[in-house]
Amino acid sequence: MTTPLDQSQIEAMLKQSPFISFLGLTVTALDAEKQEVVMRAPMRPEFEREPGTRQWHGGPIASIIDTVGDYTLVMFVGRGLPTINFRVDFFRPAIDTGLICTGRVRRLGRTVGVADVDVHDEKGALIAIGRATYAI
Repeated sequence: MTTPLDQSQIEAMLKQSPFISFLGLTVTALDAEKQEVVMRAPMRPEFEREPGTRQWHGGPIASIIDTVGDYTLVMFVGRGLPTINFRVDFFRPAIDTGLICTGRVRRLGRTVGVADVDVHDEKGALIAIGRATYAI
């Protein structure tokens, strides 16, 4: 793919998967030159660690990191990519907040791509970081 996808094209692709659509991700910024995508994920009761706590469970955060990383590369490849390897480090709980996730391309090769994702709460505190490798 020679021309990177734009924000509306990526948002349309996000809606094609029932699971990804359930995450509620919206693209808030996209910069092909910087190889960066920023998405926001709203808090949902289904994402709570325990009912009524408004604290995010780590599972949805990990899924969001994987998805944002994937779409950071999708911007250049034009299709969803299977995850080869994935890791996440959690730094603090996310409570009563949406998540702001910034994905950056670390490597975009012929057969493998790597993306890093930083997850912040809406006040700017770093919640988690992730790195994933995807098959191109």
